[in-house]
Amino acid sequence: MSRPGNGIGWIITLVIVAILAGIFYFRYCWVFSDGTKTGELNSLTYTGYLFKTYEGEIILTGYGSKNASGTVQSKNFKFSVSNKEVAEKLRQMTGLRVTVHYKEYKGALPWRGYEKAIVDKVVEEPVPAQEHSTPQDEFFL
Repeated sequence: MSRPGNGIGWIITLVIVAILAGIFYFRYCWVFSDGTKTGELNSLTYTGYLFKTYEGEIILTGYGSKNASGTVQSKNFKFSVSNKEVAEKLRQMTGLRVTVHYKEYKGALPWRGYEKAIVDKVVEEPVPAQEHSTPQDEFFL
């Protein structure tokens, strides 16, 4: 004979497991934002004790400040890279101006990297073309 109330315990357990699975999904698997950042690639390292991951940093520069006009500000963007091919491409571009596409999560997983932002694509910024002067332009200089 089964005891009364035994089915309710299973239902409560399933509801708790479903809630915990939902919290885990929204914290670690759901993409909170994705976008691009452009700046100078400062560093890229392969680091970790148990899970080796690629960790990098881009220096983002901007002009102007709320307090003082004409100042230059910089901000660092720290990221992880889970794709080895993307990491190798970034490693070759250290010190150059790059644009990276990233996905940001609400939490970091140790096998994905230490940072919440995960870079999945990289594009080297083209060098601006030099303006060619014509003899007519030289007359007005």
